[in-house]
Amino acid sequence: MRLPNRVHTDRPWRVHELTRDFRLEDVWALPTPGGPDDFHLLVEAIAAGDASESPSRAARALWDVRWKLGELLGWDDPDAGIGSRVPTLRDRLPADLREAPSGPDFDTLPFRPVYLLDDEFAAETANRTVHGVMHLAWVPDGAGGYRGQMAVLVKPNGLFGNAYMAAIRPFRHLIVYPPAMRLIEREWRARKTG
Repeated sequence: MRLPNRVHTDRPWRVHELTRDFRLEDVWALPTPGGPDDFHLLVEAIAAGDASESPSRAARALWDVRWKLGELLGWDDPDAGIGSRVPTLRDRLPADLREAPSGPDFDTLPFRPVYLLDDEFAAETANRTVHGVMHLAWVPDGAGGYRGQMAVLVKPNGLFGNAYMAAIRPFRHLIVYPPAMRLIEREWRARKTG
């Protein structure tokens, strides 16, 4: 379920220190009910995720089109990413976060971990369109338990990046995120019972 931005901005997350020049694109409640010590399960599941496994044919088709366009137009070339076009956010980390674990590597998604704490995790990606941050958090659910929350922060690459983000917004909200939430919920239930 999509949440108001203030749900993210009103909390004292450490990611705010690193992303003052980014804009908050989305905040989502994740269907991942759990206990106070289950955050690591969420981070591991997201890092192991694969967009090509979406239960939605439309979402898979959009991902396929996006990757093919990126390949043809050079959006995802190595010189467009972290450490080339943009410096890593790890360069901005204060000493205490630099000494903390960065978190797991991603199996298939083009993200790099930035930092991992007991209740928050940040990972970044960059290409010719945008420098993006996925922020995962573990928050009280109001019923005595906890659940995941995901915020997407972006720093578009000029006019092209802004146009790209505007063009994909309806597709993300209508076609990509709903089946992604169902997949996260299904995988979460399997992890919690397995």
